[in-house]
Amino acid sequence: MPRPSKRGLAAIIGSIAAAGVLALTPAFEGTVLTTYRDQGGVLTYCTGATEDAQWGRTYTPEQCKAQLDRDLARHAEGMMACIHAPMADGQKIAYTDVTYNIGVAAFCGSSMARRTNAGDAAGGCDALLMWDKIGGTAVRGLTRRRAAEREICLRGLN
Repeated sequence: MPRPSKRGLAAIIGSIAAAGVLALTPAFEGTVLTTYRDQGGVLTYCTGATEDAQWGRTYTPEQCKAQLDRDLARHAEGMMACIHAPMADGQKIAYTDVTYNIGVAAFCGSSMARRTNAGDAAGGCDALLMWDKIGGTAVRGLTRRRAAEREICLRGLN
């Protein structure tokens, strides 16, 4: 499990990208103040948080906001550690959101990261579309999320 980030999201990916992620991620995750099982069966709470989830707990909106801030920073830091090519803000937004959704290890081992590091920025963005399945079955919400991430990712590329 990645260690907690000591830096804030804006310090990791920049203020423009941080603002974009803080708008995008909650829009797709939603916020639930109690623990629940997500579509993949993972115990989840607040705005898609899974770390230290405990069944039956209730959270305040303030606790959920603080958890999201910590989680996004941790996932952005992990994503940035495995991308060695320069990135536009749109890539940072999309890749932070997908990393939050699939995890740092999955992102760093993905064709998104490989293509981006190889200098194929558009190909890295296109590879987002492959991550719309749970258990091998495409999920409509993930398909919509990946299409939105891809559109954002492609912004600002030459």
